[in-house]
Parts: sequence; C-alpha cells; structure tokens
Amino acid sequence: METVEMNSVSLKRPHSEDDVANTDEIKIQKILEKSKSGNDSGQGIETVTEQPEDMKNEIISNEESEEQEEELEDSDEDGDPESFADMMKHGLTESDVGITKFVSSHKGFSGILKERYSDFVVHEIGKDGRVSHLDDFSVPVDDEVNFEDPSEETFTVLSDEDKQRLEELQLFKNKEASVAIEVIEDTKEKRTVIHQAVKSLFPGLETKTEDRDGKKYIIAYHAAGKKALAKVRTATDPRKHSWPKSRGSYCHFVLYKENKDTMDAINVLSKFLRVKPNIFSYMGTKDKRAITVQEIAVLRITAQRLAHLNKCLMNFKLGNFSYKNHPLKLGELQGNHFTVVLRNITGTDDQIEQAMHSLREIGFINYYGMQRFGTTAVPTYQIGRAILQNNWNEVMDLILKPRPGAEKGYLVKCREEWAKTKDPAAALKKLPVKRCVEGQLLRGLLKYGMKNIISAFGIIPRNNRLMYIHSYQSYVWNNMVSKRIEEYGLRAVPGDLILKGATAVHIEEGDVDKYTIHDVVMPLPGFDIIYPKHKIGEAYKDMLIADNLDINNMRHKIRDYSLSGAYRKIIIRPQNVSWEVVAYDDPKIPLFTTDLDKLEGKPLPVLPPDGKFRALKMEFSLPPSTYATMAIREVLKMDTSIKNQTQLNTTWLR
Repeated sequence: METVEMNSVSLKRPHSEDDVANTDEIKIQKILEKSKSGNDSGQGIETVTEQPEDMKNEIISNEESEEQEEELEDSDEDGDPESFADMMKHGLTESDVGITKFVSSHKGFSGILKERYSDFVVHEIGKDGRVSHLDDFSVPVDDEVNFEDPSEETFTVLSDEDKQRLEELQLFKNKEASVAIEVIEDTKEKRTVIHQAVKSLFPGLETKTEDRDGKKYIIAYHAAGKKALAKVRTATDPRKHSWPKSRGSYCHFVLYKENKDTMDAINVLSKFLRVKPNIFSYMGTKDKRAITVQEIAVLRITAQRLAHLNKCLMNFKLGNFSYKNHPLKLGELQGNHFTVVLRNITGTDDQIEQAMHSLREIGFINYYGMQRFGTTAVPTYQIGRAILQNNWNEVMDLILKPRPGAEKGYLVKCREEWAKTKDPAAALKKLPVKRCVEGQLLRGLLKYGMKNIISAFGIIPRNNRLMYIHSYQSYVWNNMVSKRIEEYGLRAVPGDLILKGATAVHIEEGDVDKYTIHDVVMPLPGFDIIYPKHKIGEAYKDMLIADNLDINNMRHKIRDYSLSGAYRKIIIRPQNVSWEVVAYDDPKIPLFTTDLDKLEGKPLPVLPPDGKFRALKMEFSLPPSTYATMAIREVLKMDTSIKNQTQLNTTWLR
C-alpha cells in the first residue's frame, strides 16, 4: 500500500443508507458533533453517489416516530472524544476492505471538509443530462382549474375565528379532520366565494359542500386525510374535486433538503400530506449529511398542496413543479454533480494543481466506499458471506451478538440480553425503537421460532437483506482491483475485460493497443459473468475458496440470494471538473451560494484576498454507483475510514 503523510486532517464521517444494518452511525456523528461543540474543526469526507439496487427504503416503519428515535439517540450518548476514539479502534480501516491504492503521483495534503452542510452540495443529473436546480417556486395553473384572482370579498367572507380554525387544520394542530363553515346566505355565488376563499388563503386544503340539518356548510379538509380516503366514491357520489383530465397524474418537483436522507424526507412529506410514502418516486437516494437537490414525483398531489409545505417544514424546499404522465424510476439518473469545499488546506498551489489535473485527466480508483461495509466490529460483508455460505446460525449470531465499538445504549442492552438468554421476546423488550434490522430479525424469530432462521431473516425487507450480499461482492471487488493495479498498473493488458454494449469480452494480445485503463472493467462475482484471463482471474477463485464459496456455483438455493454478478469500471474519470483556491478569515463564512441562497437573494460574502485560511472549492460530476468519497480521497490521499478520522479528530482536539 502506498503510504502518505497525513498530518492533522479532519475528515467528515461518511453516512449512507447503505448502512441500514448498522444502527450506530447516527450516534457516531452526534458524539463527534458534541465533542466539537464550540470548536471550528470539521470532519472529513462524505459521499452521496452510491446508487442502491432498488434498495434501502423499506426498513423504516411507522411504528415509531422520528421524534421518538431522535429523543432516544440524544439521551443515549456521551461526548468524551477520547473514549469514543477508543471505541472506534474496533472499526474498519480502508485496508480492511481492500482500499489500498492511489493512481496519482502528487504528494497528499491536508484539508477539512466542514461540518457545514453548505460545504457539500449535490445536484442530481437526470437521464437527459439536465442538472436539477431549485430556481422556481411558482405553481403551474391548469386550464381546467382556473380560479380568478382573489377578490376583496375573498378576504372578508371568512371570520377571524374561521381563519384561525382553518390555519390550525392546515398545520395539523387540531384533532378534527375537517372544519365546517356555515353558509349564512345560501346562494351558489356565496358558496363559490367561500370555496375560493379557503383555497386561496389555505392552499393545503380542499373543500366540499354538505347539507347538515337543513343547513348548507362548506367543509374544509385535507384531500388525503383518513376520512377522505376511507369513503368509497360511486357514480352517484363522485368525488367533488376530481383530477383534471388534461393534467398529468404525477406532480414532479425539485426537492432541496438539508440534513435528511431521501427516505426520511419522503416520510416527512407523506406525514404532512397524510398519504403513504409509496406514492412518491425518485431516481436515486441522497445522503443525509449534505445539501442535496433532486427530482421527486408524487401521484395525484397538486403542486399547490406541495408548495404549501414550504411554509410548514424546516430544512426542505419544494419547487420547479410540473405535471407529467409518468413516475420516476430508480437508476434513471445519469449521475450527480458535486460542489465540495475543503477548508484550511495545507497543500501548495503546485500540489493542488497536480492533484486536480490528475483527477480530471486520470481519475480515481472506483472503489466501493467505507459506508458500504458498516462502522462496527461486524462488517456487513461478513454477514453477506455467511448468507452465501448458507450458514444461518452465523447470520443470526453476527447480527445479534454483542460487539465492541460505538453503539446506541439500547442496542448494547439488547445484544447483552440476547447473549444471556437467546430469548427473542426478552431481547426485543430492550429495543424501544424496533425499525432497525436487529428488531426486525428478533420479531421474525419470535414469529417463526429459533429453528426457522431463514424465515425469520426473511421478515427483514428484501432490499436490506440484499444489502449484505452486495457488501460481500463489493469487498471482493475492492480487493481484486487493488491486486489488479498492483500486478499490471494503469494500462490495459491481454486478458483484461472490456464491455461491448452490455457484453464483457477479453482483450486479446493483438488488440491491447486499442484500449486504455479507462476501458477496463472488473467483475463482481456471480453466476452470469466471466473473469479476467490473467492472474487476477485465479485470484478471484482463490479468494472465494478461502471463504468456502465456489466461484463456479454462485446460485443459492434461495433465489433471492443467487448472485448474477455485474461489471464495474476500474477507473472513473469525473466530468465537468473545475476548481478554485479561495482565501478567507471566518471559518463559518459560506464560500459559495446554494440554490436557496440565490432564490432568497443572499449575496456571497466578500472574501479577503489575503485571508489567513485557504480553501479548495472543487466541482465534478460522477455517474451512479460511484463514491465521491473516493474522488476526494485521491485528491488528499487520505484514509477515509471512521476509525482513522476519529483518531485524527481526537488528536486535533487536544
């Protein structure tokens, strides 16, 4: 492994929904945050390009609220950075998962990726190549729904009491599912004015007219409220507010979010709209610890109702609304565009130029990043290997046994109870938050019994079960790519694999000059792929034999766990690479404007040309399933593991 002097560098902890099984991550970040309160240090590198294989959104149930879990997390941490660093000695380093090589020749240097979310911004790139930006809050107007501008009567027809009740209804502050407004002068014109007044002043609500005891009432309600959804509509009782025929069934919008991953954001939106999360669709998930901008589609929810949420929610903004006839699908995106600031850099101008030119011209090794493998002493790839070995007792043991390292207190107690009693019910009682993998597995064991672990494990949502075996594939791939680069360097050689369309073929001796390292792919092990024809093909076989797996029989008796395999490029060359070194004095000052800043007219602060600090602002675009962590690792030449960065953070705090 190439060794690089690392100095005192603070790297931001990776955090991804890839680590659904490792429920300790939020605590890790919170301890770091708490230990750094009042300190200007930052914490490293983060990635948000990893694209799930239709994964990661099912583990979150509605049994426990976000507020409950956050409260539990906050009450379950201690902030001593040294004790935390001691716990993290049990974590993984890059070399543990095969990340050992660099492709560039420049000398590494130090930099801080601030904990400020605005220092790490991700914009989704759609399949048409268009970068998603939030730059318009306006709501489209339908030809069939053409309300006139509100008249003066619109603002006076409702009493102050009516407005108060409607406001509380709109913000879900009252227990009633609707608000009834009596029509004193019952005429069609009067009713129309009230309907328009409610919709103009309270766009999150719908209205209908009802007879009650011989009197007419305008009923205001949330369109997707439980009572509205429960009522079965018939031909003789049609829904009053049907979806216009000329309008596409899906409202597409751009979601700007801070400090929330994609599924958490959708859960919040669905909660406020009182709809199920599965009516939302998206092209890719985005991590929590960043500002991210992406496209979302939702079935039959009006832009007006969505726009209203901008008044109700923190850390979210919705805009760029349009109606279309199709949802979005996972994997349809072209990639993501990153804007990253590394603060307090130590590299010389020449070192920075070399590093960034290398990133643009050569690229970086397309390793799977550290968040793919978990953060505790039980890596996710070990569980994946046990699944492939059909060793279900080990699968259960690896998930539930006590483990060293940083974890939430209630998880520690749950594991201790399990080790002592092997009683699923007793262990489950120690888990106040049961939406984690441990809770799902314990419920499965309670339901199916200890002799039917396969069925018990099957209670965990499919996508999260597959996460384990995908982690094992990634582990093998990382190790094999490091061997490939060590053996043959950065050139294409006979026996390497390249893709022709979707088909992999070997490079023959006479064709080797036609290809470069950027054409070469390496396989993730499976039953439907071929392997290189040189030493690395044998290395795959040897590694799987050491893991008691047969490279020629990757089909599992349970179909879900049969690996077909795939191909992945060895080197990724980022697109649209640009960079700038800026000087600054205030560590908290923003160094570029976000989409929201621009919409709100916030100017970029004036930066002093001779500031005492220097920052590297870089931009680049990456395809799906590619880790931004690894690109920044190549620039800085840093170990991105939590274990390493925690030690650096702790040293720096002293």
